[in-house]
Amino acid sequence: MRQETKINKERIGVLIGKEGSVKAQIEEQTQTKITVDSNGGLILVEGEDADLFIRAVATIQAISRGFSPERAFVLLEEDDLYIEVIDISDAASTPDQMERLRGRIIGRNGRARGQIEDMTQTSISVYGKTVSVIGDVEQIRVALDAIDMLVSGVEHETVFSFLEKKRREAKQNMISYYY
Repeated sequence: MRQETKINKERIGVLIGKEGSVKAQIEEQTQTKITVDSNGGLILVEGEDADLFIRAVATIQAISRGFSPERAFVLLEEDDLYIEVIDISDAASTPDQMERLRGRIIGRNGRARGQIEDMTQTSISVYGKTVSVIGDVEQIRVALDAIDMLVSGVEHETVFSFLEKKRREAKQNMISYYY
């Protein structure tokens, strides 16, 4: 299997890591070969094992969307974690509106993003015109619903109430599953 992907040039150094350590770790854990074209930002991933190949591509995508390597590496370690990337540029017609949307999602001192991450057990990166979420399928869905609410202009407190309700429902579902 082989796949080419393009990443922002400013993220190439993060993907490679100090003395190639990040790239080497991804290659080692996924049994893939990663070729980086530093000039064009093209990344070629080659591998044999489909599952490991998909994990390598997802980890590279996470790093390219603003996650630190440490946060992206959970995609290598956990079978049931995925990354979802959404483009929020349709919700903003000017650069000022885009900054406002990014600010609503991140919140003062990162508090809104942190609370969404905490309440959904996900990792969130707001980078450029995208918001990326790492988690399991259900966690991602709830986090993206909350982000969509913020982008739509819903007040933060209403979004956090929604998340609390979803957390209670998930806990109740877990209890009823076991009893």
